[in-house]
Amino acid sequence: MSVTHDVADLAGAELGADRIAWASGQMPVLGQVAARFARTRPLAGVRVAACLHVTAETAALMRALRSGGAEVALCSANPLATQDDVAAALVAHDGVQVRARHGEGYEEYERHIEQTVQFGLAGGHTWVTLDDGADLLFVAARLRAAGEQRLAGLVGGTEETTTGLVRLRRLQEQGGLPCPVLAVNEARTERTLNDRHGTGQSALDGIMRATNVLLAGHTVVVLGYGWAGQGVAERARGAGAVVIVCEVDPLRALEARMAGYEVMPALQAAARGDVFITVTGSRGVLGAEHFVRMKDGALLANAGHFDVEIDIDQLRATAVAEPRQVRPLVQSYEMQDGRRLNLLARGRVVNLAAAEGHPAAVMDVSFALQALSVEALVQEPGALAPGVHPVPDEIDREVGRLKLAALGVEIDAPTSAQDDYRRSWA
Repeated sequence: MSVTHDVADLAGAELGADRIAWASGQMPVLGQVAARFARTRPLAGVRVAACLHVTAETAALMRALRSGGAEVALCSANPLATQDDVAAALVAHDGVQVRARHGEGYEEYERHIEQTVQFGLAGGHTWVTLDDGADLLFVAARLRAAGEQRLAGLVGGTEETTTGLVRLRRLQEQGGLPCPVLAVNEARTERTLNDRHGTGQSALDGIMRATNVLLAGHTVVVLGYGWAGQGVAERARGAGAVVIVCEVDPLRALEARMAGYEVMPALQAAARGDVFITVTGSRGVLGAEHFVRMKDGALLANAGHFDVEIDIDQLRATAVAEPRQVRPLVQSYEMQDGRRLNLLARGRVVNLAAAEGHPAAVMDVSFALQALSVEALVQEPGALAPGVHPVPDEIDREVGRLKLAALGVEIDAPTSAQDDYRRSWA
């Protein structure tokens, strides 16, 4: 099928198809959703504009949406995460309009986002956005502010990240959010599997692939103790590291302390850490005041969505020369006193830029939530006002039920007497 696309090389399509098949084999929940979609075609006539990490797992979601009848366009939420062979396979075999290249520059990245929004606007279709960082909806919001009339067909969107939800809520406060958005990132199944177990494993995987460092016996500083930070800290401790947690939220800091971690300000931790992992969703978490205190050879990695958590401009300004590429994904910055600080994956999200992101078994839950959220938005257009909304509880529970079944796990059901007891004031 001929589609508009911008990918690196269609010759990689067969290798990409094999990669997608491997991932799909570990995504039974999404597979069940896709099978039902193929029977019922709930997305016929709908366009889905997606800005996600272009990986084999994402490809499985694109195929599920296509099986439901949707027309689909995909661009990259992180150029260093794009798997070019997967992008080629989606174009060559699945009729998806992919605009993504591994390592694409900022201007190309922005152009692809704009083109993906235009795909949604074209033709008077009902359309939905899938975001990983809110870029598509921010473009839509700018178009709305400029008087774009074709946004009437935009019935809703989903958001996969904490960072994106922070941005969207600020936009909502200003009255600029053009449609309802389901906060997939805050679904209970998502928090448990994606943030804690997905980020926890894949962030350390990326660090070890990039550096071949031994974590046992070293001190790992985790900046941010949300769901993802908890997973990173847990896995680092399991690998034998001493773990220090830095937080700005007193409740999260208390939780970290009661879990047995050292908790201290980032400036104090700067002198102790061997490996620093930012996972806050904020910016400038590590800056010049931290760099001057760090040990020679310290590793700096970011597991947050955007490459702003480590202040790279200040790192460059603190160094005496341009960084040396000492390994394919490690840049070494020499300080005035001869110390070297090593930045991983240019400060981009390390689990995708240096590894393969979350395991397929984790993304199975995330993308099943995404697919069912798209279906819900399309089935009842206008039911939700513009704003950020929780994923419906019945979707969250259904995904949890399907995942347990896929794992071969059975659970108890409450008796009628127990139900009556819980409902009774007495």
